Order: sequence, then C-alpha cells, then structure tokens
Amino acid sequence: MVSAEVARTFVGILGNIITLFFFLSPMPTMIDIWRKGSVEQYSATPYLATLMNCLLCSLYGLPMVQPERFLVLTINATGILIEFCFILFYFLFSDKKTRIKLLVVVVLELIFTFIFTFLVLNLVHTHAKRSLIVGIACVFINILMYSAPLTIMKMVIRTKSVEYMPFFLSVASVVNGSVWVAYSLIRFDIIILISCGLGLLLGLAQLTLYGLFYKSTKKIMEARKGKEVDLSKVVVVDEVLELQCKTRTQQGQQ
Repeated sequence: MVSAEVARTFVGILGNIITLFFFLSPMPTMIDIWRKGSVEQYSATPYLATLMNCLLCSLYGLPMVQPERFLVLTINATGILIEFCFILFYFLFSDKKTRIKLLVVVVLELIFTFIFTFLVLNLVHTHAKRSLIVGIACVFINILMYSAPLTIMKMVIRTKSVEYMPFFLSVASVVNGSVWVAYSLIRFDIIILISCGLGLLLGLAQLTLYGLFYKSTKKIMEARKGKEVDLSKVVVVDEVLELQCKTRTQQGQQ
C-alpha cells in the first residue's frame, strides 16, 4: 500500500508540472498582443498578482520557514521568472502611463517582499510561527491573484464578450487548483487548501462565463469585421471619386 507521504510527493510533482503550464498559459495572450502591437484591453493585473503570489509562496517553501514544502518552493521560484518575463513583454507594448504604473507596482512588490522576509526571519524564531505568518500572507495574496480576473469577468458580463478573457488561463486555473487541493488533503494543509480551493472555484466561474457568452462573442467579432470591411470599401470609393474629380479638373484646364 502506498504511504501518504509517497502519494503526496507524487501529487506534488504532478502539481509542479501542471502549475508550470498554468504559469505559461497566458502565452496565447502574449502572442495576440505581439501580433496587434498593443495590449489593447488586456489587463496586467493577473501577472502582477501572480508575481506577488509566487514571491510569498517561495518564502513559504523555504526550509527556514516550512521544512517540508520544497516542491512549493521549486515551482514558485520558476513562476517568479515566468511572470517577470510576461510583465516585461506587457511593458514593451504598453503606453507610457501604463509603463509607469507597472514599474511602480513591481518595485513596491519587491520592497514589500524584502521587508516582510527580513522581519519574519529575524523576529520569529520557530518554524510553526513562521509558516503560520507567511501562510496567512500567502492566502491573502492568493485571494488577490485569483480575484484578479473578477474585473475582466465584470467586463465580460457587461459586454457579453469573452474576447479579452484568456481562455487557457481559466482552464489552467481549474486543473492547477484541483491538483493542489488534492495535495493539501493528503496531509492536511489549510493554507494551500484555502488558496487553491479559491482558485478552483473562480476558474470554474470563468469557464461558466465562456459557455454563456461564447456565441455572442463570435457574433460581435464578426459584426466588427463586417464594419471594417464596409469602411475599407467606403475609403476605396472615396479615393476613386477623388481621382475622377482630379482627372476632370485636369481635362477642363486643358
């Protein structure tokens, strides 16, 4: 019979793999931004929130805070690198005002993490207390990370379009949340359970919105393309008429 520790390690490794795909799931959005040359209505909030989450969860997984959470450390350290890359990409295709906001938020996140880490490691002297304090902070930041799409969900409901809600990120949230909930239940960890359980619920809510507004999104995008085509025809007609007028003017002068 497989022991709980072996099962937990297996699920943790599986969780690392799935979480890696979760962190990489915004790639289609980045490709879309690159093709359009602009971030348009895409929000940087999910990437900023995820970066903050990875910073604190990496702290939670450090041996001096929680000796038995190495798998939590490895995946979140990887997540820090990935989110920095996404934020940099978003920065390159944003306007000046948005770039300033991004820099301010990232700097504040790094300063907060440094101060928080320093205080926890120097003022709290037991693993139990350190893991509790950092764990509570992780739950709070996880709530912010998984709540970040709520602003986009509000826009979806208002516009009846899921064009700017990253589909793969929603799917990855559900799969990732499911695995880490299982991980937390094998050897009960209330911190991971609350954090990832919330992510699972919000991911399911996003997929529900996709099911509700997928057809209306297609209609809106087709209508927009139709208007763009009509506009291009009008421009061509105007150019032809202008050319004809110039020709007639030149003939009259002759």
